[in-house]
Amino acid sequence: MASSKRDKADYYTLKARSEGYPARSIYKLEEINQNFRIIKPGDSVLDVGASPGSWTLYTDRELIKGRGRIVSVDLNPLNLRCVPPTVIFFQGDAFSKEIRAKLIELGPYDAIISDAAPMTTGIRTVDTSRSENLAEEVVHLSEEHLKTHGNLVIKIFQGGGEERILKRMRELFYKARAFKPKASRDDSFELFLIGLDKK
Repeated sequence: MASSKRDKADYYTLKARSEGYPARSIYKLEEINQNFRIIKPGDSVLDVGASPGSWTLYTDRELIKGRGRIVSVDLNPLNLRCVPPTVIFFQGDAFSKEIRAKLIELGPYDAIISDAAPMTTGIRTVDTSRSENLAEEVVHLSEEHLKTHGNLVIKIFQGGGEERILKRMRELFYKARAFKPKASRDDSFELFLIGLDKK
């Protein structure tokens, strides 16, 4: 049976393992933060769709440097050997009434980050539509829970209404743009939408 490129551990996968991260996605956040300064030491950060936990762990280790707080939410548990003391984790739906109430209590946030992706079907139109809906929900969270001058990062599949969502983000932020990190796989149609300096 033929194997795909994704079955093989690439440079970023091997690097993540050697540095103690559960997934290669940390290098996307690293590149985004190097380019846009989304998160700084001492910030309060909301990580939506946090499992397996690479973005949460990287934010703790390298960005807030133990001097802020990270609220992480996912339907699945974090796959971390040890959850850092800066992290408060909720297992559940970030957009449910119950979890939203907890997010309000712990907010507002200096940054909201989301590498969340929907369950994929392999049918591009279905997957991009689901990704668009998910991205819209995270934008709504930023309207409710992000501080003035706060920053936003969300993932969306290309072809999933990214121009329309960017237009909305430009109404909410002084700057908004699309960005594809080098750490994204060549065959991936993911894109990150960056909102800087909330109005």
